[in-house]
Amino acid sequence: MQIESLKVFSDLVDTASFSLAAQRNNVTQSAVSQQIRALENRYKVIFFERGKKNFSVTPEGQVFDAAAREMMDIFAGIGESISALNNVVSGKLKVATIHSVGLHQLPALTESFRESFPEVQLEVSYHSADDVYSEVEDGRADVGIVGFPKARRGVVVEEIGSEKLVIIATPDADIASRKRMKLSDIGGSKFIGFSQDVPTRKGIDKLFRESGTTVDTVLTFDDVETVKRAVIVEGAVAVVPESAVTHEVKTGILVSIDITGVDAIRPIGVVKKRTRATSPALREFLEVLPKLV
Repeated sequence: MQIESLKVFSDLVDTASFSLAAQRNNVTQSAVSQQIRALENRYKVIFFERGKKNFSVTPEGQVFDAAAREMMDIFAGIGESISALNNVVSGKLKVATIHSVGLHQLPALTESFRESFPEVQLEVSYHSADDVYSEVEDGRADVGIVGFPKARRGVVVEEIGSEKLVIIATPDADIASRKRMKLSDIGGSKFIGFSQDVPTRKGIDKLFRESGTTVDTVLTFDDVETVKRAVIVEGAVAVVPESAVTHEVKTGILVSIDITGVDAIRPIGVVKKRTRATSPALREFLEVLPKLV
């Protein structure tokens, strides 16, 4: 049994598609079928229920998948462990991040990191918060960065700091001249919010409850860039991380107002796989990550 077969197996579990699993591994769909059949013959069990409309992983398949992922982690860690012995900071380092951090806080840090460690092939990908956890848990990323971090099975989550949440509005808004205000001062205002499944939305909703604030949410989006654009188009207000509007405030497109009366912050956390070895590259990256906040 080869390590490549284990990856094909787990990719099939993730995608529930023979064609997508084939694409991920640069092989034919027939090759995927043959490898799965060979594994089933070897263990004399059925790992996947294959129907015209239904595709599911059997209990035996779930057990094999868990073991396969553990073995792939061990295999991936061999090179990292050898490099660690020599303290060589090199190799690939994959970072999964939510959009707001990746676009507004991470670029300066990654640029500095690349200058300090040119032998590291640093790759950054952008995802929803849920997908960041999945990328790390499934081994597709070495480390993840999220807002409002929460404990999740299979990963270690560590808070590294926080940043302010601020009220934003257009320069011609009635509140534009305010430097700070309570959330209740925007009660009843036309409000642009984040989608329900975005952790920052849940954090902001909690602040509204604590301050007894009710707003008229007219639109919701799953990324801060669209929220900012909607504030401009609708002449509305929103609550966003301060770092996400630095450019717009500097150029006069939006105004930023500090929030008083509640602890309006967004915690930032790092996500690591519990069983993954810490390579020298990852170790160095983790050391500089607190500079984000």
